[in-house]
Amino acid sequence: MGRFMRINDVIASTGLSRATIYRLIANRDFPRQHQLTRRSSGWWEADVESWLKGRLASPPETP
Repeated sequence: MGRFMRINDVIASTGLSRATIYRLIANRDFPRQHQLTRRSSGWWEADVESWLKGRLASPPETP
């Protein structure tokens, strides 16, 4: 499964802002976080890496 990433780790890995990450989650365009404890949630590193690879593989959007 790999490493469990907190929001600051995800921000550093993706280069996205906190608001953008949560907006993408709401739009179902980013992996949802997992609840680790009552007060702690985060993402599995493999989920974030898969998302990044998918973004690199898809063609850029045209306006």
